[in-house]
Amino acid sequence: MSAQSKLLLPSMMCADFGHLADEVTALETAGADGFHLDLMDGTYVPNYGMGLQDIEWICKNATVPCDVHMMVENPGRYVDKFAAMGAKVIYVHPEADPHVARTLATIRELGVEAGIAINPGTSFSAVEPVLSLCDYVLAMTVNPGFAGQAWLDFVNPKLEQLVAASHEGANHYEVLVDGNCSPERIAQASGMGVRGFVLGTAGLFGRGDYGTTMAALRAL
Repeated sequence: MSAQSKLLLPSMMCADFGHLADEVTALETAGADGFHLDLMDGTYVPNYGMGLQDIEWICKNATVPCDVHMMVENPGRYVDKFAAMGAKVIYVHPEADPHVARTLATIRELGVEAGIAINPGTSFSAVEPVLSLCDYVLAMTVNPGFAGQAWLDFVNPKLEQLVAASHEGANHYEVLVDGNCSPERIAQASGMGVRGFVLGTAGLFGRGDYGTTMAALRAL
């Protein structure tokens, strides 16, 4: 994988919402490949993420693709809403959806790319049957719902399994990582074949000029 082929996706939950338009422009200028938008319901995860109005504004005003990471119970009830907002990828958690195969198929029917987000404690075998329905797989290397957590090393073998299966048989998906994506971890996971990285405080925000920082991450 070439350095330029990495997908670098700022987690907009970490942006300065007092200057959101400026943040979007600065991150796009710095080379962001897309924006990662977190939705939480306080039930599936014990926290709340971005507001619906913020998600809609970014989706409609960004010049790069936006994905919505739905950390909510029964996400199938809401996928049409985020498709209408302009999300290009929608991620759902299989643990939160009793009919995840139907939800993934619905996302594609809406003209949006389908993604599955996999918690650290969810095994490869548990999601293997639905991987052929996915365009992206978002492997969580921290427990969802909170920023600033440490990378859980026991997830690494699952990353390797996901990459190995990503273009086998009927599978055609890319593997991305969400959680403590520091420069060191990005270098490690890139070596495994991981394609994309959600960038929060460990790799981007609060670390100086966005352009300089992202250029250094691409070069890893």
